[in-house]
Amino acid sequence: MFLPNQFLKEIATEKDLPEINLLVNSAYRGDSARKGWTNEADLFDGIRTTEELLAQMVAQPGTAILLHRHEVTQALMGSVYLHKKSDLMYLGMLTVSPDAQGQGVGKVLLADAETYARQAGCRVVEMTVISLRTELIAWYERRGYVLTEERRPFPKEDINFGKPRQELEFVVMQKVLEE
Repeated sequence: MFLPNQFLKEIATEKDLPEINLLVNSAYRGDSARKGWTNEADLFDGIRTTEELLAQMVAQPGTAILLHRHEVTQALMGSVYLHKKSDLMYLGMLTVSPDAQGQGVGKVLLADAETYARQAGCRVVEMTVISLRTELIAWYERRGYVLTEERRPFPKEDINFGKPRQELEFVVMQKVLEE
C-alpha cells in the first residue's frame, strides 16, 4: 500500500509524453491491461492514445497531466488528465500502472487531482465513464462522486480512442469539492 508522501508528484511536460503514452496504453488496452483490476481491453480494438494526441491535450490552455512517480525508482506509477472549464475541473484518463493497481495509487492520485482542482479555483470535478464499467463507477462513488442523469454518446467515429467492439455511451459523474 502506498501512502501520499511516497510519490514524487509533478506536472507533465513534453518530455514525459512518450512515458505517459506507454503507461496509458498498457493500463487500458491489450494483455498488459488485464493484470489490473479494471481495464478496457475487452471493449476496444486498438490503442487508447498516442503521443500526438497527448501533445494536443497538454497544449490546450487550462490543461495539465499530473504524474506520480515512485519516490525511489522514479518509475511512472500513475497519471491523470485535468482540464479547467470555469469553476469546473474535467478529470479524465486516470491511469495507474497495471502492476501497481490495488495498492492505493489511484486513491492518492485522485485526491491530489482534487487538491489541484481546488487550488485552481474549481468547485466541481466532473468526469465521464463508460457506462459498462460498473466496477469503475462504483470505485468513484466510494470516493464521493455522484452519477448525474446526463449521458453522452461515445465518439465511435473518432479513432483516437480505439474502435469500440459494441455500442457504448458515457455516464457523467461529479463531485462537489469541499472548501
